Amino acid sequence: MRSKPPLQEKTAKPASLLDSILPKISWGVAGAMVVLMLFVAIEQPSAVFSFPGDQKNQAAPFTPTLSASDPAAINLDQLPEFAFQPLGFSGLKREINVHTSIPDRPREDVQVYTVAAGDSLFAIAKDYNIKPETILWANYDVLRDNPDTLSIGMRLQIPPTNGILYRWKEGDRLEEIAAKFKASVAEILGWPGNRLDMANPVIPKDTLVMIPNGSREFVTWFVPTIPRGKAGVNKNIAGPGSCDTGQGGLIGSGNFRWPTNGSHVLSGNDYWSGHLGIDIAADLGTPILASDSGVIVYAGAISGGYGNMVMIDHGNGWQTLYAHLSRIAAYCGGSVAQGNVIGYAGSTGNSTGPHLHFEVRYMGGFVNPWSVVH
Repeated sequence: MRSKPPLQEKTAKPASLLDSILPKISWGVAGAMVVLMLFVAIEQPSAVFSFPGDQKNQAAPFTPTLSASDPAAINLDQLPEFAFQPLGFSGLKREINVHTSIPDRPREDVQVYTVAAGDSLFAIAKDYNIKPETILWANYDVLRDNPDTLSIGMRLQIPPTNGILYRWKEGDRLEEIAAKFKASVAEILGWPGNRLDMANPVIPKDTLVMIPNGSREFVTWFVPTIPRGKAGVNKNIAGPGSCDTGQGGLIGSGNFRWPTNGSHVLSGNDYWSGHLGIDIAADLGTPILASDSGVIVYAGAISGGYGNMVMIDHGNGWQTLYAHLSRIAAYCGGSVAQGNVIGYAGSTGNSTGPHLHFEVRYMGGFVNPWSVVH
């Protein structure tokens, strides 16, 4: 007869079975938790975690509040900037810096600018960081070296740097052009925008060539100085506002006042070699005053972009000129005292907006108004 197996052998079998099943159950539970966490991370991207290295968290620990409608949801309005980040992203989140530092490089291309209301050559040059002479020289075909011929809608070539923008002609030679515009061959060849072969600089006809730091004399049109007396002014040159004046009349003091009341600021061009006066800000219809006593030697429309103009001879070698007037309130040959109204500010002639163009002359030469007007 076979003997019965020992009791411990019967109890050992169930223990062995449990040991083999428990690890599998544990791994299954762990796997299910991982899957669940991944699902939550994907479906609930607002699940977030703080970074202990963040300075804001260290200085002011964050304690989130729970939404009354959903106790499991964190109130996102309380999240400090950069303190939390969605699960599954690595590294700290950073804002894009829109103020990227770009190295300053000189502009190489020629741009085209369309003149708008209120523009002046002086202001346009300042915006492009070049001298106003450079714009005049580059646009002689439309401006004729006279900034007062600027008008709304005019298209200007804006050179990339100070100097002469020159259209190459057949037969031109680099050495001759450099000498003509007081520049150097090396600067012309070295200007990157010219894109010239240093070893063999062949320049086709009609190519625009930048001559850095080049210059030339102005071919300036301006109203001639008009003295008192029978000589008057050549009507063919000046216009219909001239007259023959006698030798009498008021004499100026030599002290000049501002031709406008109120603030004395520029509206456009200042005094410089290509603009021999100043443009004073003045609203349409602003009274224009005689800067000093004298006799009016011109009162009317005139060519050259000045529009309606008054010129006063002060009888002591000085003359003053007032242009772009909307209306003239004086007559040629009449005497005016300092401070008398001679007209009203406007935008006649070539002008992009109401202002007063004001010139001061002595013995036929131009004087910077800033140095004599008080």
